[in-house]
Amino acid sequence: MSDTATFLGNILQPMHDGLMSLGWLGVVIWIVLKILVIAVPVILAVAFYVVWERKLIGWMHVRHGPMYVGWGVLQAFADVFKLLFKEVIQPTNAHKVLYVLAPLIVLAPSFAAWAVVPFDAKMVLSNANAGLLYLLAMTSMGIYGIIIAGWASNSKYAFLGAMRSAAQMVSYEIAMGFALVGVMVGAGSLNLTEIVMAQSGDAGALEWFILPMLPLFVIYFVSGVAETNRAPFDVVEGESEIVAGHMVEYSGSAFALFFLAEYANMILVSFLTSIFFLGGWLSPVPAAWIPDVPVLGTLLGDGWWWLFAKVFFFASCFIWFRASFPRYRYDQIMRLGWKVFIPLSIAWIVVVALMAYFGVFEAGA
Repeated sequence: MSDTATFLGNILQPMHDGLMSLGWLGVVIWIVLKILVIAVPVILAVAFYVVWERKLIGWMHVRHGPMYVGWGVLQAFADVFKLLFKEVIQPTNAHKVLYVLAPLIVLAPSFAAWAVVPFDAKMVLSNANAGLLYLLAMTSMGIYGIIIAGWASNSKYAFLGAMRSAAQMVSYEIAMGFALVGVMVGAGSLNLTEIVMAQSGDAGALEWFILPMLPLFVIYFVSGVAETNRAPFDVVEGESEIVAGHMVEYSGSAFALFFLAEYANMILVSFLTSIFFLGGWLSPVPAAWIPDVPVLGTLLGDGWWWLFAKVFFFASCFIWFRASFPRYRYDQIMRLGWKVFIPLSIAWIVVVALMAYFGVFEAGA
């Protein structure tokens, strides 16, 4: 167990025992606290991610990013307050209940998925044995909210945008699922913590799944970019084609929920890519190379800071793609998903299974 996990355990265990002594009320309070421990950092991460996106694209395009509201750092919070206080205008003929529920249906799965994401060997909300299946279920649920948003708005533009988005997300969800089958074969487990530990060993980064599963890594991350409707796959919000897709009839705080879900999913994909293919919190430095020096040895060893560094890189890649590539045509997007990614992922699953069978890497170790 890491020092951070030990420290948190010493604080949280007495709190847990005290709340459990209160009966059902303590159970409810404990569940709410666990939800807030995940939800609040994700919301704050989204806020600063937006600032980083605008700043990084500014640097790439040789122009200024946010620089006035709190030197640019507080710009995201200014945007949040602007959206919260804007009037929510509901179309007259919209289905009132489903119109309101749609943003919540999109947002809820993107937050619920964090329950099984491990940040360290002992820092995870729910160390479920079927965590991988849970993730696939949660990340697929958001499609329902998008379809409902397009239909409930009673607008042909919103409905067409919802259909395009649903078709794109389903297509790339299949490719992502097949890529994770390869990870499951390599790790011999559906538990996310065990998947990370299957990539541990004396060789550091050479033990990670990214080497034997490089095609699956590329398929998973690119499919994650497409599933979150980000550039260059953002045809759902193609301004010259279909306005803002399924969100065209939403404004104010309702639009902010779609916005929050999109960026939370981007951060989630960055976390999962790091966990499945780059060893999560494991250090890239081989154990034999780590010096026995108190501070330096700790920093070079395994820890949550390695996971966050990898996540920061992949989250920045989302921005890099947006600043660099033109938007794909819709037929190109569907061709890439169905005719390239899915056949390639199925073929590489067979390769991974053969490598596991012949001992190229030890499954489940």
